[in-house]
Amino acid sequence: MAGHGAPDLTPVDCHDLRVAVVAASWHTTVMDGLLAGAHRAFADHKVEAPVVVRVPGTFELPVAAAALAPSYDAVVALGVVIRGGTPHFEFVCNAATDGLTRVSLDHTTPVGFGVLTCDDDAQALDRAGLPGSREDKGYEAASAALQTAATLKRLHRGHSV
Repeated sequence: MAGHGAPDLTPVDCHDLRVAVVAASWHTTVMDGLLAGAHRAFADHKVEAPVVVRVPGTFELPVAAAALAPSYDAVVALGVVIRGGTPHFEFVCNAATDGLTRVSLDHTTPVGFGVLTCDDDAQALDRAGLPGSREDKGYEAASAALQTAATLKRLHRGHSV
């Protein structure tokens, strides 16, 4: 697992940021963990009233994120894709990654990438921020988006970072 070398994501005050989450609905237990992790990050960063939008699956994350990005300072995308026996895994993972990257760049809005791409259910559960999980990717994705949004806000005000 690639937990080593992670950046310091000490929470910063983001009470003035408008934040949205777009979350897939597949794999309920994993998604509940990712959403709970994102909400823990919001609390730690003092974000008030983040909007949560649910979509059917990970493939649908980019279009919803694109609809949200113009109205929010940060968007957090949460999903999970578990490898099966067909190329479908690669298609969905590539489409979600490319689409969310495009949203972020086209709108200059940070998109927290909380999409788990796992070989099996055990890997997803281990990253979902649940009791017993070794990682909390929902928290990490939300924190990264918030810290990037705070940095962009300072840049737009002409302050150094």
